[in-house]
Amino acid sequence: MRKLFTSESVTEGHPDKLCDYISDSILDSYLEKDSNARVACETVAGKGEILVTGEISSIAEDVDIEKIVRQAIKEIGYDNSELDIDYRTCKVHLNISKQSPDIAIGVDKSLEQKEGENIISEGAGDQGIMFGFACDETEELMPLPISLAHRLAERLAYVRKQNIIDYLRPDGKVQVTVEYEDDKPVRVHTIVISTQHKEEADLEMLKNDIKEKVIDEIVPKKLLDENTKYFINPTGRFVIGGPLGDSGLTGRKIIVDTYGGYSRHGGGAFSGKDATKVDRSAAYMARYLAKNIVANKLAKKCEIQLSYAIGVAKPISIYVDTFKTGTIPEGKIAEIIYKKFDLTPRGIINYLDLQKPIYRKTTNYGHFGKEYLNWEKVGKWDGSDFPELGKRDTLQ
Repeated sequence: MRKLFTSESVTEGHPDKLCDYISDSILDSYLEKDSNARVACETVAGKGEILVTGEISSIAEDVDIEKIVRQAIKEIGYDNSELDIDYRTCKVHLNISKQSPDIAIGVDKSLEQKEGENIISEGAGDQGIMFGFACDETEELMPLPISLAHRLAERLAYVRKQNIIDYLRPDGKVQVTVEYEDDKPVRVHTIVISTQHKEEADLEMLKNDIKEKVIDEIVPKKLLDENTKYFINPTGRFVIGGPLGDSGLTGRKIIVDTYGGYSRHGGGAFSGKDATKVDRSAAYMARYLAKNIVANKLAKKCEIQLSYAIGVAKPISIYVDTFKTGTIPEGKIAEIIYKKFDLTPRGIINYLDLQKPIYRKTTNYGHFGKEYLNWEKVGKWDGSDFPELGKRDTLQ
């Protein structure tokens, strides 16, 4: 049976991603000076203005947030207030308070500690459900549609910054539709790319340049054929972009950040949040678990769900779905995870080393599939380390 699946990505200049990058830059700047900083900040971008709001509790008192905001905008390449936003002249508004003491009570000391259990961990910073996913469609064990979309969006930024296509501006979006046969990707059905450009750019030249210098450089030829459809700037002109063309907001690209809609999402955003917020840290851990299950051939496809209650350290539930591709029962995998991994906030923070200023690297082109991130590393899960695995017979 043939079917189509589509995922999208956006460039770092997309107004929502601009906001994500500012929020993560602020987070990193605090973690550079205080590894225990509690940060939950959101950014709003509009015409000529940036608003940063949220809660930050830290011993670092000399973090210049306005300077960080302007530097982040500059790094992305926004310097023209008539087309998008100018890092030099935009207004920056700050509305920052400290973490609510009611939340801090539960985070500083978990419910288990208060009840006398021998658990050394903060409580979860909020209730919530988080999903992790992996499949064997690509080398990085990500779904092919989102993998290609991210690589195309990243290439779009690269050719702009390297002046390979010198008339592009920072804003842009990518969409990739992959055709599947019997649940295996066989070809790229459609590619959509919309990119901001300078006033003088010729549309036909732009289409040719994007096809030759972006698409052909990224998408394997074996996945393209004479029937593949290309929509490059389908509306034609795209001169006004960034926050001038559309407002931006931290946390509004959660599907882009994860699996492109191929797997479920718990609903929590990542950017601007330190690792005591399980929206972020537990989603990273769930990806680590799912990826290692697939990498160690316990399944061809795996989805993990973790759930937490605010102020409680241990997860309320662990759910495993291998979509009938598992080599051992899903209940056994969940049991191994529960026994072998400390899934409290402190356990995850320590295991993945999440108190370092690493978050600028995560903001753009997906939080998963980047081999240099700790939650993307693969360990060997074999009988010597996990005797519970036993004999692996593919489940029907």
